[in-house]
Amino acid sequence: MTSPSLQPGAQAPDEVLPIRSDEQIVRLRRLVREKAVALGMSLIDQTKFVTAASELARNTLTYGGGGDVHFYQLQQNSRSGLRLEFIDHGPGIADIQKALTDGYTSGNGLGLGLGGAKRLCDEFEIRSSPGEGTHISITKWKPF
Repeated sequence: MTSPSLQPGAQAPDEVLPIRSDEQIVRLRRLVREKAVALGMSLIDQTKFVTAASELARNTLTYGGGGDVHFYQLQQNSRSGLRLEFIDHGPGIADIQKALTDGYTSGNGLGLGLGGAKRLCDEFEIRSSPGEGTHISITKWKPF
């Protein structure tokens, strides 16, 4: 499923948070948890989504040189959800499939970041190319 915000003429984000420092990553984690609680997500789903968001924010700062996170509260039919979009203008990812492979790292990490974040979310979409930056969208839906 394509993220509405990745399409032309998409809705404006409900909130935008810059990611330029460790303190802003801590703020992001707190804000994601607050929004997940407000939607009535279970503690397990809150933890999964906060963990995925934290990992992607860390990547945005470390590999993308900083960027922004766009928040979208979703309502689709009778379900509610939260979408986060991580956008940076860093060097981009040359081989997305390789980057999603467990064990792959372009730095000093464990190589569980992108693939792990993908598994923790209901929807995951990535767009990136060398010299163009990276745009990752993650969504978590509150179960019926």
